[in-house]
Amino acid sequence: MSSDPIATPDRRGLCLILSSPSGAGKTTLARLLLASDASLGHSVSVTTRPSRAQEADGVDYYFVTRDRFEAMRDAGELLEWAEVFGNFYGTPAEPVKAALAEGRDMLFDVDWQGASSIAALLPEDAVRVFILPPSGEELSRRIYSRGTDPEHVIEARLEGAEAEISHWGDYDYVLVNRNVEDSLAVLKGIVTAERHRRHRQVGLRTLIAHLAPPSRTR
Repeated sequence: MSSDPIATPDRRGLCLILSSPSGAGKTTLARLLLASDASLGHSVSVTTRPSRAQEADGVDYYFVTRDRFEAMRDAGELLEWAEVFGNFYGTPAEPVKAALAEGRDMLFDVDWQGASSIAALLPEDAVRVFILPPSGEELSRRIYSRGTDPEHVIEARLEGAEAEISHWGDYDYVLVNRNVEDSLAVLKGIVTAERHRRHRQVGLRTLIAHLAPPSRTR
């Protein structure tokens, strides 16, 4: 047996997909998880919607024109895309594929359509978590308390929440976000467990070969 130390097994990255109806706390949880885990990267989506006051281009989203988005879509440059409340959202494919091959984990903040597309294209890499609000009343309160959307958009979000929630059964995990700190702890546990899935630890065969006892000669 070699006396060299055995390195940690090489691991393929995972796609942590978070989905929820508007107002369930998905974006807040995503930001907290990213801030707490340096090994987790954020997949920055492209969108045609206008940026909000607190958002930065290239950090929260890549803000593009409709023509540019359609060109990216038609050229096959997007891993998934969807139209939500009159705006397009999509995930650039190449940065994600490169990260996974290098063993880096990526977080996705997408709706059920985007989650379904990513899972279909990367079935061995996707880990889907659906986040629910504790009640319908709390969901409505959170959406109205944002103060960033006009009334017609708020109404559309409320109407769309039921359709979004109906897809909860497609996900690997379902998390009821009653308390941000508790929900964050659950998400961290999911990430830790999924990183140790056998099929992601692509270097295990090499490691196990080195763990075999040495042959003895008489």
